[in-house]
Amino acid sequence: MTGASALAPCLRTVRAVVLDTDGVILDSAGVHAAAWKGAFDACLSAAGIRAPFDAVDDYRRYVDGRSREDGAMAFLNARGLDLPFGDPGDGPGTATVRAVMARKERLFTRRLREHGVDVWPGTVRLLHALAAQRVPCAAVSASRHAWDLLTSAGVLGLLRTVVDGNEADRLGLPGKPDPALFLEAARRLGFPPRDTAVVEDALAGVEAGRRGGFGLVIGVDRTAGPTSAAELRGHGADVVVADPGELLTEEEDRGSAKGTSAAATSAKGTSANRRSG
Repeated sequence: MTGASALAPCLRTVRAVVLDTDGVILDSAGVHAAAWKGAFDACLSAAGIRAPFDAVDDYRRYVDGRSREDGAMAFLNARGLDLPFGDPGDGPGTATVRAVMARKERLFTRRLREHGVDVWPGTVRLLHALAAQRVPCAAVSASRHAWDLLTSAGVLGLLRTVVDGNEADRLGLPGKPDPALFLEAARRLGFPPRDTAVVEDALAGVEAGRRGGFGLVIGVDRTAGPTSAAELRGHGADVVVADPGELLTEEEDRGSAKGTSAAATSAKGTSANRRSG
């Protein structure tokens, strides 16, 4: 007979945890990807480029985890489109980078109004288990919507702090793969990076965790593609799981544990032994 969920071995030595928002806590990455597809496809069509934006591969490679500006420019440059950056007042369109961003924003907010976003249940279970062990948690996001979405999803109370796109703008923090967002979150939690774990689904975010010198970088492979787990590891993940719920075990009444995922178990001690640079 099982009791409360306990942390997997790889998390038992960390003192704080920083989680990405879109794709890790909230099931919102697909909403972002669909909005970007609408914005980018209109831009590509206007330029006479027939190959559309791929909402899985292109989103993961160029956009996921990055600021809107960095993601938009990365994809457009990859397709050979050197658009002027534009002005802050540019409306939704295809002529400037800011116009493409505005189109994405309009599509995204429309989808939010129509459908909302859900939380990932496994992540919520992990947040409750971390709270039970008094391990403070923070959320980071390149999105300016993160605080409102976390509030409406009912998980803000499980987080000590949130560093989102609005905070990044206010503080002048560069976007991922620069580790600035994660470092600011760890600073607010009161622990150095070496004692803090990062949980990320984006390649840019995993790379940011590695660059920041975090003691444990956990990649979340939501796509389960043929090379996606290897790509997360290649960008710096110590552990790769399909869902953060795999970072829990089910404790028996007498204190033993079972059901730990192979990925989580194999990472025991990784944070102490990895990285030479």
